[in-house]
Amino acid sequence: MSEFDELMRQRAVALKYNPEKNGAPVIVASGMGYMAERITETAMKAGVPVYEDDSLATLLTQLKLGAEIPTELYQAIVDIYIYFLGYVPEPDSPAGAVPEAKGAVPDEADPEES
Repeated sequence: MSEFDELMRQRAVALKYNPEKNGAPVIVASGMGYMAERITETAMKAGVPVYEDDSLATLLTQLKLGAEIPTELYQAIVDIYIYFLGYVPEPDSPAGAVPEAKGAVPDEADPEES
């Protein structure tokens, strides 16, 4: 498979959860190919942890921007949030860097509130 074909298979989704506004995490960015790569890069540069799950990313990219996560996917999203509760970046790596990170991107930080 060529590098281009591999890039075009990538999918990424950014999630935001604000319990005061929504009952579930909301999709704030979604894309495949180059857009997926940019979503992942942007998250990593902003210090947002990135989690790789190609199956979940495939499901989430089928939803519309602004959509809440369906109840059927709650457990998968909870597992990701639990995973990141114990996440501590290494001192010499960029904040939020996870090797080969692609896929679902939980976005707990709100850039507007910073």
